Amino acid sequence: MQLQRLVRLALWLAFLAGGSAWSQSLSSAAPVRILVGAPAGGSTDTMARAVAHAMGQQLGRTVVVENRPGAGGNLAAEAVARAAPDGLTLLMSFTSHTINASLYPHLSFDPVKDFTPLTMVSTSPSVLVAHPSLPANNVSELVALAKAKPARLNFAIGALGSSLHLAGEAFKLKAGVYIVNIPYRGTAPAVQDVLAGQVELMFAAVGNVQQHIRAGKLKALGVTSLQRLPALPDVPVIADTLPGFESNAWFGLFGPAKLPPELLRTWSNAARAAVQSPDVRRRIEAEGATPVGNSPQEFARFVVSDIARWREVVKFSGAKPE
Repeated sequence: MQLQRLVRLALWLAFLAGGSAWSQSLSSAAPVRILVGAPAGGSTDTMARAVAHAMGQQLGRTVVVENRPGAGGNLAAEAVARAAPDGLTLLMSFTSHTINASLYPHLSFDPVKDFTPLTMVSTSPSVLVAHPSLPANNVSELVALAKAKPARLNFAIGALGSSLHLAGEAFKLKAGVYIVNIPYRGTAPAVQDVLAGQVELMFAAVGNVQQHIRAGKLKALGVTSLQRLPALPDVPVIADTLPGFESNAWFGLFGPAKLPPELLRTWSNAARAAVQSPDVRRRIEAEGATPVGNSPQEFARFVVSDIARWREVVKFSGAKPE
């Protein structure tokens, strides 16, 4: 009996300590940090800063963004995976979070077990663009051309293992064609070489090429979403030609594993309210993305399914970490 009482007392003290920790986090004036595994100025950074400001207003406290680029987002993810579950260290991650589960053979963290999903912030489809000189004006004509001239066409790749690289691999897998990858150190030089006609094709974020499409310097062959995009209403969906093809980048907010339920609820509600606020929606849509703001449970299910979805494409591509 004495042992049972001691066990019950130990469990009760542990519960009180846990409750005290999250209660202190809710009342603490310490800033909440959102780590971003990408450089300042990019889409992930833009999403994080928009959400951070609006979350801060929702929570009545300071929320700051800290950039920790490197290893395809893994440096920031590892830091959050190892952080205390007190809600003061969060992660704004992107598609690499699920791609890296297959791309990196020995991750130092588990992309599912070591995180608490809060909400998906947005999704961002891409567009398949070509230099105007390419003798193909739609996906059907491109597939026919690529089959007639295997290994003669090239894809510009801004970053190996990225969602845009793997969109190209998924396209080749679905279409049964062989198009050569030309890797670049970043999206900007890749776009410049397609504009110059040095490379015929690339998958690109809408925001990076929209002005070139409108100016007639690039032609858009198809979008990777399942519906046409408001930003490019005249551009058809690739899945109309290759049924089942879909490739969307995404951005989402995570906490460390074992985030207490009250903290999870408070932080997730603040993030979701931020995503749905008019200012943040405008900033997300200006990036060519679509606001989401789903529940932690929905986001968690998506992460698991997305890891499985990318596994086949990563294997087909033979991609290795840079």
